[in-house]
Amino acid sequence: MGTSTTSASTPVTDGAVETRGIEPVPDHERRGRVRELFPTWVAANISVLLLTMGASLVINNSLNLWQVLVVAAIASTVSFGMVGVLSVSGKWGGAPGAMLSRAAFGVRGNYFPGAILWVARFGWETINAVTGAYAILTVLNLVFGIKANNVLIVITLLAFVACTFLVSGMGRKALNVCNKYSTYLFSAISVVVLGYLVVEMPWSDILHKSPGSAALMIAGIGTIAAGGISWVPTGPDFARYLPHAASGKKIVGTTISGAALVLVPMVLMGGVMAVSNPELANQNTDPMSFLGQALPRAIAIPYLITALIGMMLINSLSMYSAGFTAQTMGVKLPRALAVSVNAVISLVGGLFMMLVAKDFIGQFITFLTLLAVSFSAWIGVYGIDMARRRKLAVRYDAESLMNTGRTSRYWYTGGFCWQAMTAWSVALIAGLCFTKVQWFTGPLATTWIGEHGLGWAATIALSAVIFAVLPKPRETEPAAADAPHTDRRPAEVG
Repeated sequence: MGTSTTSASTPVTDGAVETRGIEPVPDHERRGRVRELFPTWVAANISVLLLTMGASLVINNSLNLWQVLVVAAIASTVSFGMVGVLSVSGKWGGAPGAMLSRAAFGVRGNYFPGAILWVARFGWETINAVTGAYAILTVLNLVFGIKANNVLIVITLLAFVACTFLVSGMGRKALNVCNKYSTYLFSAISVVVLGYLVVEMPWSDILHKSPGSAALMIAGIGTIAAGGISWVPTGPDFARYLPHAASGKKIVGTTISGAALVLVPMVLMGGVMAVSNPELANQNTDPMSFLGQALPRAIAIPYLITALIGMMLINSLSMYSAGFTAQTMGVKLPRALAVSVNAVISLVGGLFMMLVAKDFIGQFITFLTLLAVSFSAWIGVYGIDMARRRKLAVRYDAESLMNTGRTSRYWYTGGFCWQAMTAWSVALIAGLCFTKVQWFTGPLATTWIGEHGLGWAATIALSAVIFAVLPKPRETEPAAADAPHTDRRPAEVG
């Protein structure tokens, strides 16, 4: 494997379509602002599936309203707190998370966790595409009385994926604009929905519902947090244009507040709706049709359209980062075209789920559980590596990140950081052992950790501890001239 031909200092035009790929962003292009992250993480959570998940906490976990509120608040703070903390590495290195991960795992070792993250992205984008297509079908049924059929399913899914590909292919500027205005739109219609719920819901029954067990509360936190955990590796992607002087604390605070602003009310609304419509949590085939039953048409239709835009942006954000992952994995395409690989796969996977597989919600919960475990093994290693770099004058070497040859300071031993690989693989296997899903039951699933759905937390802790106690990896120090776009700032808070 030789040195990459793409230079870290490649000039990039500041036009409507982002042309920069995985190469680190030089200082003169760092014109982003922390407040731009707020609508990004608002948009990342505009998913009607949160309503279904909130309802599941009431129906399947037997939680009451106050427990649902606590679960949603803790889950959003913990999961997006991790997103915010690891996003700080984006401003340090000016590169996507999948690229900065080379510094932790080695230029060859990074292919292994990178491959799992990439495959997980396929699944996440497929879930979102299917949900978006169902939203379109529900709107067509409510407005025009058109019933779904196989031909219409193919057309709606294709239209959703095509729009997602268009927005994500244009890049950061287009996403920022779309996220900003979708935040305003979603906030407005959510106020209307909340007003309806306040007036129409049977609050006496809701407020006096008996509480569920602590074990089911803890398990619920893991289920809701899984969605946020899936965004952790992509956090640096949206912070890479921030200047070095951007506050790390503000990055974390903005990320948590943006996500919680949407996630907490939507999960809570789902729980409230479940009291009046218990079937809300059992929409195994079509997760969208319940809105036509739970809300009057005058509210359900605009809310669905708004949610459709939100789900399109969620998928666009995911595909945007997936393009970077594809390039890091060696796909020799520009970022915008690399996104097309994920678009095609999500289309094919979506057709399978809608035309062949029927238990959508069951597969969704299974996928979220496996997603949380697979990403958690990476989080533990990356977090320790980042903590160590916080005290270094040279946090990330731009030229070495792009260099996939033996002269890279991240070559380690044969291209692998054996300490990181050991911690990651052991934690990943252990996390799966604690997991129970539709497809399999791990041998440790009946333990306290498994019964409480804490496999993801155990995975993070195990990978972090193993990596921390193993001998510290030694990088090859390059000449100073080899790293023109490196963060050489002294250690700072955040």
